[in-house]
Amino acid sequence: MPDEHVSILQSLGVAVLAFAAVVWTLGLVGLMRRGRSGAGSLRLAFRTLWYTGRTPRRSLPHQRHFPPHLEYVELTPAERTAFAGLVRQLSEGR
Repeated sequence: MPDEHVSILQSLGVAVLAFAAVVWTLGLVGLMRRGRSGAGSLRLAFRTLWYTGRTPRRSLPHQRHFPPHLEYVELTPAERTAFAGLVRQLSEGR
């Protein structure tokens, strides 16, 4: 028997990976079919994604085109001194 040297854990690992691949593939096919409304819409979705760079899915949230507001706190002179001391202490090892 050629499989005498294969342990049970290795065989189980291959079976689990194969099962995960099948489940992933079925999930992907289900997602692709859910977005379809006609026969050629899957091809149209890929074409839209390829040429515009945008996803045709309506369930994805809109992305912001601007960065979030920056927040900062003014430090007191004592806090600045303490921070400078901490920076000096941490940079001594370099």
